[in-house]
Amino acid sequence: MLGGNSLVLAKASPKVFAVKPENWSESSHRFLKSCSDAGNVEACYTLGMIRFYCLQNRGSGASLMAKAAINSHAPALYSLAVIQFNGSGGSKTDKDLRAGVALCARAAFLGHIDALRELGHCLQDGYGVRQNISEGRRFLVQANARELAAVLSTTPSALMSGNWLTWNPLPHLRHGNVVGPGCPLLSDFGCNVPAPEPHPANKFLSGWFSGKKDAAGAGLRLCSHVGCGRPETRQHEFRRCSVCGTVNYCSRACQALDWKMRHKMECTQAERWVDEGVDNGGANGDDGMVIES
Repeated sequence: MLGGNSLVLAKASPKVFAVKPENWSESSHRFLKSCSDAGNVEACYTLGMIRFYCLQNRGSGASLMAKAAINSHAPALYSLAVIQFNGSGGSKTDKDLRAGVALCARAAFLGHIDALRELGHCLQDGYGVRQNISEGRRFLVQANARELAAVLSTTPSALMSGNWLTWNPLPHLRHGNVVGPGCPLLSDFGCNVPAPEPHPANKFLSGWFSGKKDAAGAGLRLCSHVGCGRPETRQHEFRRCSVCGTVNYCSRACQALDWKMRHKMECTQAERWVDEGVDNGGANGDDGMVIES
């Protein structure tokens, strides 16, 4: 049967093995595993994410993601970086910031936008790497530029409309103080691009945990960025917004993107700063997060 041919399974696209959480079954699990065993890196990554976060089979899930990462699969490299940064599946002492930065750097080299954004914040904050503010800002600018290029390449009509570009007269103000000179991010100028399309694995996670009370486990929270879907694997694993305390993020990249897309308009304390012409978002290097103990 052609559908069982290993060459066919190895080349199957994510759309072929994409499955909705409500339709998840042993047969869909077996099909994903067959694709993975045939060397399909997308299947390795997708099944790895499902096993690690949804089925709570941490070892097998991480191994599958590592298999994809070895084949230079950028989303897998970035997801493993998030796991290292958070110590996911273990305790706080299992965090390995240097390993997280190394994985993030590899994914960023491959052009992964979230990895570029995460690496930029790590460099700016000196998180797991020697602090280098100018280099960090360069990565953040590159992430925004790639994000904008991706949108314009898929929706050329955006070039004909001025709605996506507005002028922010105070791009370098932070909490009422002028910060040092430097090239501001595109979002500092109000470059509002649509949210990027989530990876099928993230869509699956979002659907799996949405609408289910304590689906991730008692007292465990989900990343508040709608395109992520990652849950905590232990209590207080994720960072929370230090301003309103109502949202949680698995990474600086998710926080920065969610701030730009949504939370900036919802964060209660931020309304005062916006009225004063001040931006509290990750774009200016102030990610508004603390790590809970």
